[in-house]
Amino acid sequence: MDLGVQGLNTGDAISPAETRRLASLVESLGYRSWWAVEHVVLPSPRVEPSPADPDQPMLDPLVGLGFVAGVTSRLELGTGIVILPQRNPVVLAKQVASLDVLSGGRFTLGVGAGYLEPEFAAVGVPFADRGRRTDEYIDAMRALWHSPSPAFSGKYVSFSGVDAHPRPSRARIAIGGASDAALRRALTRGNAWLGIGTPAETAANLKCLRRLSAMTERSDSLGALEINIVATAALDASVVREYEDLGVDQLIVYPGGSGQLVDEVLEKTIGLVQ
Repeated sequence: MDLGVQGLNTGDAISPAETRRLASLVESLGYRSWWAVEHVVLPSPRVEPSPADPDQPMLDPLVGLGFVAGVTSRLELGTGIVILPQRNPVVLAKQVASLDVLSGGRFTLGVGAGYLEPEFAAVGVPFADRGRRTDEYIDAMRALWHSPSPAFSGKYVSFSGVDAHPRPSRARIAIGGASDAALRRALTRGNAWLGIGTPAETAANLKCLRRLSAMTERSDSLGALEINIVATAALDASVVREYEDLGVDQLIVYPGGSGQLVDEVLEKTIGLVQ
């Protein structure tokens, strides 16, 4: 089982010097990946289910990952997640391709449908149809990345008579979320599923994923569905083993805190799988 780290594009870790230091540390310790989170805006004052206070600093994930790409050479990079229906898919497809090229093919686009209605209102996107937009935007981006003559006609996005280069080398997409709709999206449109939870919650979500897979057609072009989980349980050797026994391909840690505390979490966690 591989390890990744998430959330180091927030809080005290966002300065150029600290980002450079942490990215070098994460890579040198042997972590496989670095995932950046996203919220364009947060409700103020904070209301449930907002994940952070409104004054929590949070770098744009694609900009932050471009910086990390420049100071690392092996570390895989991912968005965990981009709130896809809030983005223009044609513009995002170009950004993904650019980051993929500049990172040497190390980028995975993690996407989700989102869940904060005030955030959708602030960017002028209807909240009710976010799932349908997410599905359509994925299909539109894949058309731009893979079709010899890109064209797409949908409810929310349409284009023809255009092309966009460079094309990404991998164009991998990870799907976040644990609803039935998100799990079906992972099965039909994702190279990976990006979940979150304890071992018990992960076991329940994987059971649901298996149930849905029995009635869902998956394209061979997507390959085997990789299982990536952001751990919410306190990690020790036995808990790490629980995730591994469930068939998790990559366990992603969210260190929190700052400075030496983050370093200690990173060093302790990598030691649990070595």
